[in-house]
Amino acid sequence: MEPELDWVTLDDDEDVVWSATPHPASIVPALVVGLPLSLLLVGIPIVVGAYLSLRNTHYVVTTAGLYRKSGILSRDVQKVGFDKVQNTSYSQGILGAYLGFGNVDVSTAGGSGVELQFQSVEDPREVAELVNRRVKQAVGSREDEDKGAVLDDVLTELRAIRSLLESEETDDAARVAGADARGDDGVHGGEDARSDADVRPTDER
Repeated sequence: MEPELDWVTLDDDEDVVWSATPHPASIVPALVVGLPLSLLLVGIPIVVGAYLSLRNTHYVVTTAGLYRKSGILSRDVQKVGFDKVQNTSYSQGILGAYLGFGNVDVSTAGGSGVELQFQSVEDPREVAELVNRRVKQAVGSREDEDKGAVLDDVLTELRAIRSLLESEETDDAARVAGADARGDDGVHGGEDARSDADVRPTDER
């Protein structure tokens, strides 16, 4: 992993597919406002704050989700998994449309409004399309897993039914065999009785 991405904690099967920082031109509005005021020392915090915010903001797209790091004096890391993403959109202002940067907004299921935003990233349309592709892949993979789980359950039920039927067939065969054995004993017993009658001497009249 690149040194600047040491703040991202990845799973064993998770890889980084895209990473970026805000476009340098995104601090132009802060410079326009801050530089003239710097003569009065009022604009210096505006310029320095915009620069530090730019330097300490990072966006990452992995095979599992989206990450956003921000914060100047502290570090704030936000993660959204693809399975939670419901909608992705992008927007560009006048300066962004001219210089090729803009915002990518991500909304999640059950959330209220935009849950995560990539601000002032280069080519926001391409980034939004990348996120959408990853979301579709995640949804398709989850559906395949669900179908596989359902199929496994069905196969388990079928095996149980088959085992039950085989057990019942075995019991029926055993009962039939027992009945046949009892019937044979009855027949042989009758034959033996008749044989005894045949050989018994007839009483003389």
